[in-house]
Amino acid sequence: MQNNNEEPKLKKVVDAADGLSLGISMVVAVLIGVAIGLGLKKLTGMTWTLWIGVFIGVGAAVLNVYKAYDKQKRSLDELATDPRYNHKRDLMRNAEYDKDEDEDEKY
Repeated sequence: MQNNNEEPKLKKVVDAADGLSLGISMVVAVLIGVAIGLGLKKLTGMTWTLWIGVFIGVGAAVLNVYKAYDKQKRSLDELATDPRYNHKRDLMRNAEYDKDEDEDEKY
């Protein structure tokens, strides 16, 4: 049985694989795009259609990076609203409130 506070043994491995998968997915997206371009070139006989595939692959790689960024941002936004981490924010608000009261007393 595991405690609720204890992290799973393979969590670090899964996190590392998730980060590595972004790099792999970028390479695979570009390679698939190049393969599409080569197929179009062979199908049509026009050399410039290879570049269509390259641009599709690069676009897919950029989309993968954006999706990973969006996933990471949502995860960090959840942490920002987590009550366990609000004590510092509350302390800063109280310090600002005390500072405003001190300034009001001077006048």
